[in-house]
Amino acid sequence: MKTLDQFSLEGRSALVTGAASGLGLAYAEVLAEAGAAVTLSDIDGATAEAEAARLRAGGYVVRAETLDVTDREATRAAVDAHGRAYGGLDIAFANAGIDSGDGFWNAAGHRNEHAQIDTLDPSWWDRTIAVNLTGVFNTVRETARAMKARGAGGAIIVTSSNAATINVPVVGTAYMPAKAGLMHFVRHAALELAEFRIRVNAIAPGPFVTNIGGGKVKTDPAVRAIWDAQIPLGSIAKTDQIKPLALLLASDASSYITGAHLVIDGGMSLGKFG
Repeated sequence: MKTLDQFSLEGRSALVTGAASGLGLAYAEVLAEAGAAVTLSDIDGATAEAEAARLRAGGYVVRAETLDVTDREATRAAVDAHGRAYGGLDIAFANAGIDSGDGFWNAAGHRNEHAQIDTLDPSWWDRTIAVNLTGVFNTVRETARAMKARGAGGAIIVTSSNAATINVPVVGTAYMPAKAGLMHFVRHAALELAEFRIRVNAIAPGPFVTNIGGGKVKTDPAVRAIWDAQIPLGSIAKTDQIKPLALLLASDASSYITGAHLVIDGGMSLGKFG
């Protein structure tokens, strides 16, 4: 097989959670472009269906599913529906996630008095952990079940964050521990599932232009400038820039990679002088 042929996903199917927008939509697009039949699942089922219809109009094999990943039974049902539609499951992106409210500092460098450990609303913690950590567990649990039953191996990719290893004071308190938990969960799952030829890896993005944080990086130039200033390569990323890494991990091109936590953040994790 030629090297470039290893990136083809012809004859395979993929399920992506949180696929109505942002990184999840970018994952779905590149998977479809590479030949996979794709399910776009999202708690916003109407937007997921609209994006699926757009991709179908471009000639791709795509369906949509309404899914709240904190609902275990619904997650199982969504995975099973995907299998019925496409004859099995080869690739899963456990991507659904939310921001966790204001950080203890604001962008101006002052403390947010409502977002200190002793003042923040505990519901932010509960919801962030439920979606960003437990929701990923639910997704990996059910997709691994489907892949093991089929016996053909597979690839599971989790959206972690560079916040798994660095602290970002302007990001809500629950976000960093949730993503750090994912980093270790991915390693554990990779070790457990290797026997079944199921590879488990994580993509760890830095700031991208998405709807996270209320989409302020899209609409507020001052917020965008603050984030751009943190990136050694000069600016935060567009979602298209994550597509090649997603395709690598979904395809046979990464057949010997499992348990990896691959950072894509323009050098933000390295720190910046001046």
